Amino acid sequence: MFSQEAEIISADALQVYKGLDIGTAKPSPSLLQRIPHHLIDILDYTQSFSAGDFCDRTQECIQEIHSRGNLPVLSGGTAFYFKAWLMGLPQTPPSDPLIRQRVEERWIHQDEDAIREALFQVDEVSAQRIGRRDRYRLLRALEVHEQTGKALSSFDVPNTPRQDYPILSLGLRREREELYQRIDQRVDAMMKAGLAHEVAELRAGGARPEHPGMKAIGYQEWFPSEDGREPELEQVQNLIARNSRRYAKRQITFFSSLPDVHWFHPEMEIQGPSGMKETVQKFLNENL
Repeated sequence: MFSQEAEIISADALQVYKGLDIGTAKPSPSLLQRIPHHLIDILDYTQSFSAGDFCDRTQECIQEIHSRGNLPVLSGGTAFYFKAWLMGLPQTPPSDPLIRQRVEERWIHQDEDAIREALFQVDEVSAQRIGRRDRYRLLRALEVHEQTGKALSSFDVPNTPRQDYPILSLGLRREREELYQRIDQRVDAMMKAGLAHEVAELRAGGARPEHPGMKAIGYQEWFPSEDGREPELEQVQNLIARNSRRYAKRQITFFSSLPDVHWFHPEMEIQGPSGMKETVQKFLNENL
């Protein structure tokens, strides 16, 4: 048996937002009551939340969890957040609110493809690396270039894991075809659970496509196209599934780049002897 109680720190870039429940697959209320979770429902969907914000808040959570004698478990979600906390962030300058506002105003009426094309002119590496619909990070790269005259990609990225904690990295891996089937099933389940109603309530409350939370897969697809037409329900479901598959492919690549990850297949862990449990127990015995 483990000697400590676990507390979960959500490493999900979207579960931080209040009201985005079905589309982000937040833990059920019963699970949240049973196991403490952190960094869920902490922001309004109009607020930005960066990897730096995640690292700062995670550090605070870890210290609080340790003070209770419990075990912090980062779980999720967003591979870039995991890597930022594990390896550290590039030493880019702090965001300048005035420059950030100027950049946002300059591109407010342009879509992500136009922003990405502009970024290609000054930082081809970042333009290729950042997701096509990741407006926040595309603008951040332009902001850094305007602030420093240097490409974001020119700043050194740490390549060794932090040494201030003993860390055990566990990953769950499925075959690509199986994963895509599960994504389709999940999207179908979200639709049946009332995702359309959730988004309708958010839009009625003032949610707009430029809000950070509304750029999430599962929400961005519900807004009208450039010609003002509302999407059909079937079209929305197909887009969410397609975008989720593309995102999963990128995340697989990103997670695979992390060092010293112990990979397991979830079904094998359930059906047979648990290599994951043995790995965790060995880690705890050696470090606690």
